[in-house]
Amino acid sequence: MATALEQLERMTVIVADTGDPAEIKKHKPMDCTTNPSLVLAALRSPSLTPLLDEEVAKAKTAGMEASGLCDTLTVAVGANLAPMVAGRVSTEVDACLSFDSDASYRQAMGIVEDYDRRGVPREKILIKLASTWEGIRAAERLERDGINCNLTLLFSIEQAKACADA
Repeated sequence: MATALEQLERMTVIVADTGDPAEIKKHKPMDCTTNPSLVLAALRSPSLTPLLDEEVAKAKTAGMEASGLCDTLTVAVGANLAPMVAGRVSTEVDACLSFDSDASYRQAMGIVEDYDRRGVPREKILIKLASTWEGIRAAERLERDGINCNLTLLFSIEQAKACADA
């Protein structure tokens, strides 16, 4: 008898909602996602202590502020996971920027540039944005720049149409 996970794998693509490398290796999802709560949980794992120490040391040397450290830790965790999945790593733009198209776009570009510096190609990255009007506009710009997006917090058919059009 097939497990529930095996049954799902026959019908859909499995996307891991975890930043834990052990879980990614165990379940072998097609894609994975990072967000602030998942990154925080992952960084509590002893296996990621060296990664955390290295990123914090680099941030201190660069004089990076706390918000920048959060972004770089998220990308560091995503870059660590990218080789473990056949598909993509979805990385979230700060939800506080959901009503600022330009700021969402700038943060997304920073995330993509950080992944690039770490050797993760654009085709392995999805930028996750809230499907507010401003988030959709940012996604539209990013898509024109060749950066694939994943829009979240979708609650209406009107939002779905605007997302699809973008």
